[in-house]
Amino acid sequence: MKQKEISSNILRTEPIIKEIGEEHIASSVETPLRADAFEMDDSEKKKLIEGHFREIMSILGLDLTDDSLSGTPKRVAKMYVEEIFSGLNPKNKPHAKLFANKFRYNEMLVEKDITFYSNCEHHFVPIIGKAHVGYISTGEVIGLSKINRIVQYYAKRPQVQERLTMQIAEDLKETLNTESVGVVIDATHLCVSSRGVGDTNSTTGTAHFSGKFKEANTRAEFLNFINS
Repeated sequence: MKQKEISSNILRTEPIIKEIGEEHIASSVETPLRADAFEMDDSEKKKLIEGHFREIMSILGLDLTDDSLSGTPKRVAKMYVEEIFSGLNPKNKPHAKLFANKFRYNEMLVEKDITFYSNCEHHFVPIIGKAHVGYISTGEVIGLSKINRIVQYYAKRPQVQERLTMQIAEDLKETLNTESVGVVIDATHLCVSSRGVGDTNSTTGTAHFSGKFKEANTRAEFLNFINS
C-alpha cells in the first residue's frame, strides 16, 4: 500500500456509533459476540465450518471431487479459527509485561508502520493497513513487540476500522495505566476496491487521541513522527 502523509483531518473515532456506508452501522467499541461464543471448542468449530463451506462451494457449482478443491473447505475452516479470526478468542490475547521506566523517559514513544491484515465484517473481505501508535508513560513501559501483538490481536477479527482503532487505544490505556495514547490507522478496504464501486486508489484514515495527545502540540509532534 502506498504510504501517504497523514494529516490531522482524518476521521476521529468519537463517537464510535456512526453510519459507515451502505447503511452499515459500527455499533460499539466491543466486537459483537454472543454470550456462548466460546462454549464450543475450536475443533468442533472447524468441523462445522468445513461442512458449511463445503455446502457453499457446492451451491456455487464447484466440483468438490477435483483435486484442487477437495481440501478447500478444511483449509478455510482452519484459517478462520486458527488464523484470520483468532483474535475473537480472549485466550489468544497477548500478555503484555510491563517494565519500570528506569530511564525516566517522559516523552512520547512511537511505534509506526505496523502492517496488519484484517477482514471487513460486512463482506468478509480483507482490510490491509498500517497502524501508528504512540503513548506517554506514567511510570511503566511496554515491550515494543507487544504493541505489534496488540494491534494484530484486534485486527484478527471481523472488523470495522473505527472499532479497531478504539480497541487498540483502549487496550493500551488499560495496560499502561495512562490516558496519553495516540492511534492512527490508514487502510485499504477490499470491499471498496474489489467489489461495489471498484475504487482501487482510496484509503481510509481513522485516529484516536486521548490525554496529552489531545493537546495540539503533542498531536502535531505525533503526526510529524509518523510522517517522517
